[in-house]
Amino acid sequence: RQSDVVYPPVEFDECIFEDRKEEYYVTLSRLVHYKRVDLIVEAFNQMPSKKLIVIGDGVSSVALQKIAKDNITFTGYIPRSEAMQYISKAKAFVFMAKEDFGIAPLEASACGTPVIAYGQGGARETVIDGVTGVFAEEQTSASLMEAIGFFEQQKFEAKRCAEHALTFSVENFKKKILSYVEIKDIK
Repeated sequence: RQSDVVYPPVEFDECIFEDRKEEYYVTLSRLVHYKRVDLIVEAFNQMPSKKLIVIGDGVSSVALQKIAKDNITFTGYIPRSEAMQYISKAKAFVFMAKEDFGIAPLEASACGTPVIAYGQGGARETVIDGVTGVFAEEQTSASLMEAIGFFEQQKFEAKRCAEHALTFSVENFKKKILSYVEIKDIK
C-alpha cells in the first residue's frame, strides 16, 4: 500500500552542535542484547588504535566490559547533558541496532556528528548515506569495520548533519501531523 510517513518528534534542546571533532567514536544505548553493542565492542577490539566510548548501562554491561580491550571506555549511565558533550565532539556515532526509528542517531546528527549505522530499519530513513553518515550493510563486526574504514576516507560537514536532523524536530512533526488531520470544533 502507498502511505505517507509522519516521523515521531525528536527533542534537540540539549544537543550541542560542535564542528571540531576529536579522535574517538561513541555509542549511546541501553546495554541489552538487541541493541548489538557487542558487535561494536568486537569491532573496536580488532582496531586497537581507534578509541570508543560506550555510554549507557544495562544487563549486558558487565559482560561487555569483560571482553573490551583498553581502547574502549564505558561511562555507565551519565546525565543527558554530559552524554551530549561526548557525542558532540566524537568523530562519529556508531549504531548497530535494527530499530523502527532510532532517536540517538538523530541526536548525534543534531550535534554535527556523522553516524555509522547498520543499514536496516529506521536508520535507512534517518541517515543519508555519504552525507550524514555511512551504513554497515550487515549486522556483523566485520561489516562495521568495513564501514568505519570507508567512513574514514570520506569528509562530512557537521552543519549538513545538523540541518538534516532538524527536519525531524518537534516543530516539523506538528506541522506535518496537522497537515494530515482536520480538526473540527468539538462541542
